[in-house]
Amino acid sequence: MSTSELAPGSKLRHPKFGLGMILSADESYYKIYFYNTEEIKTLARDYDGFEIEEAKKPDFPMLTQKDVEKAIREALIQTSERMPIVPLGGKWIGGKVVILPGDEDLQNKEIPIDTFFHKVVMVREKLRVLEQNINNHPKLDDEDRVHLQQYITRCYGSLTTFNVLFAYKEDQFKGSGVKES
Repeated sequence: MSTSELAPGSKLRHPKFGLGMILSADESYYKIYFYNTEEIKTLARDYDGFEIEEAKKPDFPMLTQKDVEKAIREALIQTSERMPIVPLGGKWIGGKVVILPGDEDLQNKEIPIDTFFHKVVMVREKLRVLEQNINNHPKLDDEDRVHLQQYITRCYGSLTTFNVLFAYKEDQFKGSGVKES
């Protein structure tokens, strides 16, 4: 086994620092605790002067910090782009939202309704993710969860005005039971 393929827990002998144990590894370096000097040194994994005293093989492929960062970035991209397809009500397709200012000297604001609808759906999805995070958070007790859940329910209730845009009732916002028309 090559000295550059060792897992944490492996023991190496260095010509200058003596016997040491690998504490962690990244793509290029080992952090090694040396017993004689009681120091932790960061040394290149491909250093030729190591002697293997006790080799430990990784139980799984070695992950570097860059690997973890890449995996997190990919997961975030996948979850943010994996929004369910929620159809806009047929009568609204091709329409636009027009916001008229109170002052007639100011310009109106027009937004394609599908853009506006997409933003409403994104708010709904973010609320759902927040709800899941609250329900699964290890440091929140049941009382805290219920308290925070009430705010989310109120947010859903405030957004029921936009239910008219949804093609299907099951996609609509549901508040605390008070119906808006």
